Amino acid sequence: MKTIIIGGGIGGLCAAIALQKAGIEAEVYEAAPELKPVGAGVGLAANAIQGLERLGVAQEVIALGKQLTALVMLDENGDVISNQDTRSLSEKYGVNNFVVHRAALHQVLQNHLKPGSLFLNKRCESINQQGDTVEVTFTDGSHTSADLLIAADGINSVIRQKLLPDSKPRYAGYTCWRAVIENPGLPINKMVSAETWAPQGRIGMAPLPGNLVYWYVCLNAPERDPRMQQMTPAQLSAHFSGAHGPVQAILAATKPEQLIWGDIADLAPLKQFVYGRVVLLGDAAHATTPNLGQGACQAIEDAVVLGQCLQNHKDLKAALRKYEKRRIARTTKIIRLSRLLGWVAQWQHPVLTKARNMLLRTTPAFATKRQMEYIFKVDF
Repeated sequence: MKTIIIGGGIGGLCAAIALQKAGIEAEVYEAAPELKPVGAGVGLAANAIQGLERLGVAQEVIALGKQLTALVMLDENGDVISNQDTRSLSEKYGVNNFVVHRAALHQVLQNHLKPGSLFLNKRCESINQQGDTVEVTFTDGSHTSADLLIAADGINSVIRQKLLPDSKPRYAGYTCWRAVIENPGLPINKMVSAETWAPQGRIGMAPLPGNLVYWYVCLNAPERDPRMQQMTPAQLSAHFSGAHGPVQAILAATKPEQLIWGDIADLAPLKQFVYGRVVLLGDAAHATTPNLGQGACQAIEDAVVLGQCLQNHKDLKAALRKYEKRRIARTTKIIRLSRLLGWVAQWQHPVLTKARNMLLRTTPAFATKRQMEYIFKVDF
């Protein structure tokens, strides 16, 4: 069987590796002229690491990342709102949580593709299903065909929008800046990801190898606001005036050219991932807000599950039905949980934020542990 994968992001590359390991011919077609990932750090929770283990790449990725043992929420004064220690769950499932530079992850995945199976500068223009084949035409006039097409072309998936014209990204109400910088001398805990929930917005940071720090800021704003796009680190620092020391130090150490900006959006949960011989995967199927750190993780899970289904079920329709059944309920729950968490985290009204912080401080550890366990536990 031959498979075409549209999209050379994390999901597309993982899908290719999974299928090639299963003995299935898989080719990846990427619209960009080079694989130059947009992004900074990417969180790989224990569920993603388990997926990468199935693909045979986990140890290489882990060597390039930083292990995280806790997720800490702080208020604007630096006082702890919530401390989610992940060590007991890591011990239970035998895997840890990591953060890694997105470019490093991409390079490892690319290195594990079979030679000659990645094609760049190939932007999908149209697809046509006829009988037992699906044909893809690219904007350069070339075309190819296969038994199965995997759409892994992201939240703005060309293929999904052709299949479901009304399925468009929905703005979450806040915009985001990210950067990777040299640690400006802060005594950052090397195994903790910290996020500050201030009245002005959120700012999070996590360690990366090589004395680097990955940070991000989320602010409430109108969609596609040009003022947000033009914000500089100095302006962000002024916006967060009064926040505790590390916030100001991180922003002061960032150069304007290091900023990556973009609005935060997700997809309303879909009821279907499979359309004949076309299957949606990753953000093309279930883009989520980043509040649970599960975007890349769920794409990795998709790839592993799809590879297993195609290997275990010789009938293609049966395999795709199984993939859909195993993935829709889980990704739907994560989309909804992540959107809800972001909504609560972005509250600005002083009464609401005070009540929220008090509630989180008194929430028993077992409650947050139960939610994390749902995320960590995979079915492969």
